[in-house]
Amino acid sequence: MVQITDLAAEQKMLPLLRQAFRPMFLFGASFSVIAMALWGLALNGHIQLHPFADMLFWHSHEMLFGFVSAIIIGFLLTAVQNWTGIRAPHNKTLLFITLLWLSGRLLLLFGQDLSLYVVAGVDLSFLPICAILLAKPLIQVNQQRNLFFVPVLLLLTFCNAMMYFGQANQRHDIQLLGAQNAVWLITLLIVIIGGRVIPMFTANGTQTAKVAAIKWLDMSALGTLWAIFALHFFNLNSTIPPAMMSGLFAISALLTAIRCGRWKIWVTVKVPIVWSLHLAYWFIPCGLALYSARYAGFNISNSIVLHVFTTGGMGLMILSMIARVSLGHSGRIIKPKPLISCGFVMIFIAAILRTLFIALWPSNIMHWLTLGAIGWVAAYLIYVLVYFPILTTPRPDGRPG
Repeated sequence: MVQITDLAAEQKMLPLLRQAFRPMFLFGASFSVIAMALWGLALNGHIQLHPFADMLFWHSHEMLFGFVSAIIIGFLLTAVQNWTGIRAPHNKTLLFITLLWLSGRLLLLFGQDLSLYVVAGVDLSFLPICAILLAKPLIQVNQQRNLFFVPVLLLLTFCNAMMYFGQANQRHDIQLLGAQNAVWLITLLIVIIGGRVIPMFTANGTQTAKVAAIKWLDMSALGTLWAIFALHFFNLNSTIPPAMMSGLFAISALLTAIRCGRWKIWVTVKVPIVWSLHLAYWFIPCGLALYSARYAGFNISNSIVLHVFTTGGMGLMILSMIARVSLGHSGRIIKPKPLISCGFVMIFIAAILRTLFIALWPSNIMHWLTLGAIGWVAAYLIYVLVYFPILTTPRPDGRPG
């Protein structure tokens, strides 16, 4: 590992700007609390909200390209320092991308009278700039294994642009396609990163042997998901017979379930920071199986299945990952406070309310939507309150970062 920073200069730096996970996790989680609270209040008629475009656009866009994108960037621009040994974006550079991200959120919330080109121009610049910052150290050390994250960020930018294009041309189908493609891409990231870290975290957290990977299984599971993303990205899924699409989703669900089943969730019962990762991952094969059933002709709402991936898979996976990463990269023992376990349970309940309960009792949809939003707000508010002092103070071991 090369020397990545000058310790004296590091100690003069605002702790919040020493590594990307600090502002991105803190502000991303805080924003999700605000955005979900506003969404819930507006749905119930308690407030009149007039964001850019309309409420549905704002909600779907901001949870994906506001909240989730912030967490992805916080994770990648922190991890790249460990991957390469080169100092990751910090201080003024980190302040710039944080303010750029925040500007996008403010424009989307209050820019209803602004030109679409102004709002989109600011918002769409965030991920490409971060992709460049990620690529530079990876190229410098010729680390090709993690370089694929760069085109993924650019693909995510394209999905974002599709939403704006759909809005500009009053094409709700293109707008929805952009959001759904982003869901598939983020799900792929979860599968890729989860496959790398969950077996290791399970072994370390439970003091059991690490489950060895089966190469053909991993490649097959990822391959089917890449195929699903590609078919939807190029809007080819509508040209393929539903039976074939159902079969593809069923195979993907089975392979993904076998893969995460091998990681032995049952040994993690006493370790919330680990079982929460497993539980989040299990939402993915469940969602794939539901899409298989939908293509097979079952009357299952597309919105419900999407929220299996978003509220369940993304919501719980992100909360679990940032709870762990925030401790590890700030020099703390990876043993979260018991209160954060309540957050894991609340997100899980929110996902069940937003999907299963709405499917079974659709006449009470507003109750389930409201309770689901409350569960999300409570879970991420717990994270913000518990981790605020961790993310805004120096490492206790005196090391940089």
